[in-house]
Amino acid sequence: MCERHGGAFAALQSASSSITGRRDFLKSLGGAGAAVVVLPTALAAAMGATGAHAAGSTRIKATHGAGLCNLGIFIAKERQLAQGDGVELEFVVTPTNTDIVTLFGVGAVDISMIPYSNFLSLYDAGAPVKVVAGGGVNGCLVVAKEGIRSAADMRGKTLGTFQADTLEVLPYDWLKKAGLSFKDVQVRYFNTSPEMAQAFIGGAVDAICAVEPYASQSAAARKGATVLSDGTDVYGAQYADCVLSVRTPLLQKQPEVVRAVIKALLTAQSQIEADQAGALKQTVGKYYKTTMEAAAGAAKRQPVMVDQRNQTQFIMARAQSMREMGYIKKLPGNDVFDWKPLEAVIASNQAMFSALKLKSA
Repeated sequence: MCERHGGAFAALQSASSSITGRRDFLKSLGGAGAAVVVLPTALAAAMGATGAHAAGSTRIKATHGAGLCNLGIFIAKERQLAQGDGVELEFVVTPTNTDIVTLFGVGAVDISMIPYSNFLSLYDAGAPVKVVAGGGVNGCLVVAKEGIRSAADMRGKTLGTFQADTLEVLPYDWLKKAGLSFKDVQVRYFNTSPEMAQAFIGGAVDAICAVEPYASQSAAARKGATVLSDGTDVYGAQYADCVLSVRTPLLQKQPEVVRAVIKALLTAQSQIEADQAGALKQTVGKYYKTTMEAAAGAAKRQPVMVDQRNQTQFIMARAQSMREMGYIKKLPGNDVFDWKPLEAVIASNQAMFSALKLKSA
């Protein structure tokens, strides 16, 4: 899979070869401002210019995650819902979650459906990025093996997750609410959702914090497993997971492209709400390594919600946890969000927007 990146993957290896571990890499971004500024040109050349750099082109390259919070962007891509506005969405293959963050952070792609926690790390490191819309809500679950029934039972146990991810922030906040911390557990980091799910099912870790559909799949596949938290017990209903983030240069130079992508996401949400089975049939297997039955149940627990303006303060509050965990140095201001493109699309598509089941307004 790595070979599919060609020179770009080699460039990323070279850029991070002296850094050990994802946590060190993400923390090091805060002191690597020069890399954030200098590397994009070389990486863009290695991978092929995106729509923001290729004259006369409207092809936009993007990265995405593996959870159902990405279902909207998957449908927007598969059905090319932005083509009517002159924009073609193209995905860049990424072997691991870290590569998703890296490619977006250094400017190799202009758009990413990314966990809000990864976004906060990049923003704190000086990357020119903004949140312009949402992906999905809920769907982050703490799943534990037989015999573990509460946070207290997690003392001394192993917890699988991803670094600087919403799937690390949730168990951090969940344990903190119970009077515990990461010092009370052994945290093990993984590269991909299927890898982490298999580790739990095979007994390599005692618990995981996973995203749908892999969370419920893991719980069902291991006898006696229990969902200890679905996030709503800590955060309340409809909490954010992934957000649509764009590079500021694209937002400034080609705002119409950003609006086209957001419109495509809103259209995708509308189509998914009208025919969820059809959307899953188009994405299970290609994007989700699970069964249709499992995906259908999981999709109800992590629905698509593009208009996440009401999640602004929730995400800002999670920045405090990110700082405590050492991923960011300072708390961001509300300027990390730019809702104007979303609001412009809503104003121009009132009928479709009003019919959406999930939205801020």
